[in-house]
Amino acid sequence: MRRVNCVHCKGVKVELVPWSTGKGPVTIQLACFLGQWARYLSWKDVASIFHVSWDMVASAVTWVVNWGLAHRNLDGIKAIGVDEIQYKKGHQYLTLVYQLDVGQRRLLWLGKGRSKSILDRFCDFLGEKRCKQIEFVCSDMWKAYLEVIKERFSQAVHVLDRFHIVAHLNKAVDDVRRQEVVRLKEEKQPAYLKNTRWIFLKKASNLKEKAINRLKELLQLNLVTVKAYLAKEAFDDLWDCPDVASASCFIDEWTKEVMDHHDLPQMNKFVKMIRSHKELILNYFRAKKEYSSGTVEGFNNKAKLTFRKSYGFRSDLYREVALYHSLGKLPVPDITHKFF
Repeated sequence: MRRVNCVHCKGVKVELVPWSTGKGPVTIQLACFLGQWARYLSWKDVASIFHVSWDMVASAVTWVVNWGLAHRNLDGIKAIGVDEIQYKKGHQYLTLVYQLDVGQRRLLWLGKGRSKSILDRFCDFLGEKRCKQIEFVCSDMWKAYLEVIKERFSQAVHVLDRFHIVAHLNKAVDDVRRQEVVRLKEEKQPAYLKNTRWIFLKKASNLKEKAINRLKELLQLNLVTVKAYLAKEAFDDLWDCPDVASASCFIDEWTKEVMDHHDLPQMNKFVKMIRSHKELILNYFRAKKEYSSGTVEGFNNKAKLTFRKSYGFRSDLYREVALYHSLGKLPVPDITHKFF
C-alpha cells in the first residue's frame, strides 16, 4: 500500500484499499471466510484446517461480529424473550435477550449478571422509542426481570415462562414425595416410594412400559404423593384451554381443589405463587398462544453448546463474541468472491 504526505495535515497517510481495514494482517475476505467456518466448527479446528493461528481466527470472528453489530437493523421489533444462563461456576450468570418475532429470531443483547440494573442497561441500549414498540415480552418469574418489564415495557403483554411454572410444580410434588418417604420410614411401613422420583415427575406419555406398570401399582395406594401427582397431571390441562375466560376458571378451580387437601401443605406455596401471578399466566392466552419461552429455551441450549465449543477461552469477551456469532444472525459485508 502506498504512503503519501498529506499537504493539508502535513502527515503521512496510507492508501485505503477496499479489501482490508486498518493495519490488521487479515483481509475482509479472509475474515468472512474464517468467520463462516467458525459458525460450524470450533475456532481451534478452523485454525488447524486452514493453517492459521487461533489468534487469527479469533481476530477474524471478532471483526465480523463487530461489523455485524454496527450494521444490523433493530427497528420493528415486536416480541422479545428474556432469560438467564449460567456460564461459570459460583452462580455467575448472563442475561440474554432474544427477538422472538416470526421470521426473525435472534440474540439481541447479553450482559453479565441477572440484576435489575443489567436489564435496565438493555432498555437503555434499545432506546425508549423502540421499547415502547414492544408488544410481547416472555420471561420467567425472576423478581428483577418482573420489575424492569413492568416499568420499561408497561404497554407490552408479559407472558410468563411455562417451563419455569411447571418446574416449580414438579419441585412441589417432589417435596411431597420426599416428606412421605421419611414418614413411611419412621412408621416402619414398606418403602413404596423407593426409586419413584422420575415416575412422578415425568409425564405419563413419556414413561416406558416398566415405569407405567409401576405407576399403575402406585395409583392403587392411598398415598399423599399420589394425590400430588394427580394434581400435577390435572394442571397440565391448563395449557389446552381455548381462551382467557376458561383458563381463568380452570386456575380458580384447580387452586381451590388443591387447597382443600389439608395433607398437601407443600403444594400451598405453589398455589399462592399461581394466584399471585395469575394475570401474567393468562397473558399466554391473551397472546393467542403464539409466544412462549419454548424458543428461548431452544436458544439457551444453543448457547450452552457454544459454551462447550468455547471451553478454554482465555477471555469472557471471546465468549460473548462467539454467542453473537452463533445466535445473532448478524449481517456480513459484501465481498467480491464468496467461497461458501
